[in-house]
Amino acid sequence: MRLFTIFFLSFFLTACAELEHQGHLFEPIPTQKPSSSVTDNRSSVQHKELVTQFGGEYHAPQAEAYLDAILLKLAEASDVPGQAAYKVTILNTPVVNAFALPSGNLYITRGLLALSADASEAAAVMAHEIAHVTLRHGALRAEREREAALISQAAAIIQNRQKGEEVRSHQRLSVASFSRQQELDADIAGVRVIARAGFDPYGASRFLTALGRSSDLRTSLYGKKKSVFDFDIMSTHPSTPDRVARAVASARELGAPGLGIRDRAEYLAAINGVAFGDDPNEGFVRDRKFTHPRLNFSFYAPEGFLLENANEAVFGVRQPDNEALRLDSVRNPQFGGLEAYLNSGWIDGLLSSSIKKLEINGLPAIIATARAGEWNFRIAVIQHGDFLYRLIFAVRALSDSVDQSFLQSINSFRRLTPQEYLDVHGLRLAIIAAVAGDSPETLAARMVVPNRPLEYFRLLNGLAENDSIIPGEHYKIVIE
Repeated sequence: MRLFTIFFLSFFLTACAELEHQGHLFEPIPTQKPSSSVTDNRSSVQHKELVTQFGGEYHAPQAEAYLDAILLKLAEASDVPGQAAYKVTILNTPVVNAFALPSGNLYITRGLLALSADASEAAAVMAHEIAHVTLRHGALRAEREREAALISQAAAIIQNRQKGEEVRSHQRLSVASFSRQQELDADIAGVRVIARAGFDPYGASRFLTALGRSSDLRTSLYGKKKSVFDFDIMSTHPSTPDRVARAVASARELGAPGLGIRDRAEYLAAINGVAFGDDPNEGFVRDRKFTHPRLNFSFYAPEGFLLENANEAVFGVRQPDNEALRLDSVRNPQFGGLEAYLNSGWIDGLLSSSIKKLEINGLPAIIATARAGEWNFRIAVIQHGDFLYRLIFAVRALSDSVDQSFLQSINSFRRLTPQEYLDVHGLRLAIIAAVAGDSPETLAARMVVPNRPLEYFRLLNGLAENDSIIPGEHYKIVIE
């Protein structure tokens, strides 16, 4: 049924796509051969499109100057004679990512700055992305994809349909394998460059380990955790354990651990105060509450739900009860009212007898239930300004108590008060010095994150479960 497909496939695929972004660096962008003379070209159409796609530029002069100084060292240690230094642009998104263009622009997200523990880790990421450009990975992959498409097209014409599908599958696997090898090649090249630049070559493996931990934490929060042995053969990147092992091996070829600098204290000072998590103007989560200042509304999820703010919707899950919610919006079609919209065909399994018009905190609304297969849905459509907000809950067994919790959540949807606008504050990183008696638990208690502060504290600071706090050492926490 369409409702089941729309809700659950959308929920699942969106989560997977976001995990892919969180867990892996972007694949290289197809480009021409890099110029030996790199300029600070920040007015190009491609630059503007990339910045717009990733939330705009985030201005942090201290962090930018520090990263540009690292890029200067990487240029001096480059395999390319006369390589000019790239210039950094920080992107205003919590997604962990980075990429480089032959124009001399290197992009790094706020999320990646937060996850990196020191200068050697940040240097490893930037060197990896520059290696994609110098090794012409984007152009080579584009050429491989064109060849695969031509072979598949020819097979479909001259052979039977089944054989054509076999050829296409083989070509897809070939391109995926080619892309994974490019990632490994860029890792190796990056390790060598940062070592020549004076940084700890083991920074690459430490960052990849943190990347894997970040992905594991996220999947444990918002969905079924994958086995560490799971490997998607169609992925464009190798599994993180494989990349970590190869990065460690590359570093060992250069020397034992302890080689090069990490520059942890200076790195932490450079990112002190950088925004963390969602841009509050684009909506943010605090415990069970979601607030969107620009769109002027807030609502509370039912008890036990974990919320996540994605680009296209707000998602929520309650484990292990196997319950989910989705909040999104569409522009008001301005025809026939809310009941006409509810019956306009965007949802199947709707129970007409359950439709009820009401007012929620002064806003016109309509609620209903629907069934699709073994799933039950509680649906609300709320009119607010020029948009209709669709709040959908899914559960296998819609008992009276569960339905009541959903209705309470629906009834919490409301406009913001003037004071709430004044109270909107984004989260930011703060660097603190530990004192005697501090522990991961006491420092995590100072963290302002939507959930699991202890796990996030350990992740951001590269601490294993049994690691202790060292008095006088500096650590990252998240505050308002």
